[in-house]
Amino acid sequence: MALAMSVNHFKKAAQAGDRQLGAFMALADPVSAELMATTGFDWLLIDGEHGPNDIKSVMGQLQALAAYPVNAVVRMQDHNVADIKRVLDVGGQTLLIPMVESAEQAQQLVQAVQYPPKGVRGMGGGLTRATRWGSIQNYLEKADENICLILQLESPEGIAELDAITNTDGVDAIFIGPADLAAAMGHIGQPAHPEVHQIVENAIKRIHAAGKPVGVYCGDSEQVKAYQKMGASFFLIAADTMLLKQAAGGLLKAF
Repeated sequence: MALAMSVNHFKKAAQAGDRQLGAFMALADPVSAELMATTGFDWLLIDGEHGPNDIKSVMGQLQALAAYPVNAVVRMQDHNVADIKRVLDVGGQTLLIPMVESAEQAQQLVQAVQYPPKGVRGMGGGLTRATRWGSIQNYLEKADENICLILQLESPEGIAELDAITNTDGVDAIFIGPADLAAAMGHIGQPAHPEVHQIVENAIKRIHAAGKPVGVYCGDSEQVKAYQKMGASFFLIAADTMLLKQAAGGLLKAF
């Protein structure tokens, strides 16, 4: 049975500058992922950095989300090339890589998500869910163009190398992480600190001016509007864990 290649709609929307609202998913469960898929978010981030995910739980959530009109993004725990290969092989198409601080790291990550001769991604073929176990006949020819590589800048070192990282060929988008940036700047727990805020705004403007899609974490609806005017187009605005806790706490308070 021949199947068609899955088009990366997140990548197409990012390239078009369309606003996409997303949420972290740290519950590491396919049922909660499917529940989140019914709410109307444009994209959902399966979090392998801070969430308790392994390769099977990532795959289970990708399978749960596949039935819904929502874009799945997987945040890796680090830059490990073997782990990146495994997430791609279980069907991840859009990867968010944390703590990128140099153009050299960016180039290595680009190579990790591409097949030879441009990259170093291993050939899984019919062993993998990505190819639907060999059912997508043109997978090898179409895979690279349907991968979306997002690099996360969240340290002063990364911000200092922003232009070089952003302009690395094969980097599809940049995401700004204010929380870690604030901590590194001596303002731990204060991502809205004026000094941090100024750097985030400047970064958004520079990345947008370079012609790359840029995203940011922001839970303030008015600030999201301001960031969008500066050029940001995809946003993380919530987390499944926080939504559950807030709803439960609010209900108890009401009683």
